[in-house]
Amino acid sequence: MLAKQLSIFLENKSGRLTEVTEVLGASNINLSAMSIADNSDFGILRCIVSDPDKACKVLKDAGFAVKVTDVIGFTCPNTPGSLAVVLRYLSDNDVFIEYMYSFNHGNYANVVIRPSDLKVCDELLEKKKVDLLAANDLYKL
Repeated sequence: MLAKQLSIFLENKSGRLTEVTEVLGASNINLSAMSIADNSDFGILRCIVSDPDKACKVLKDAGFAVKVTDVIGFTCPNTPGSLAVVLRYLSDNDVFIEYMYSFNHGNYANVVIRPSDLKVCDELLEKKKVDLLAANDLYKL
């Protein structure tokens, strides 16, 4: 099941992340999950939000460079080796993970991935009975 993720490009300077969170907060948009990757010149904030279409618009209106990307969310038990089982399904079928981020929630972990082939990944995880997160559920975490 596909969900929309925002990728927001940020200059590496103090206050830019604060500005993003203020714009989202002022628009009553909640951050469900996020990850930041950076290099010497800029960072990429990847995030799942409660209303991705609205978030994209308000961030662009505020002058941020924003891209919407499809990702897949799933849950797995929060036990040693559980994630490895799911990743083995993908690697055995030549599905490359471009990036991922995750967070645990008690007895289970929520995982967001950007696979090289969304359709094959989604079909494979469904076939293997991995607990996929519907977009609306992911937006509300």
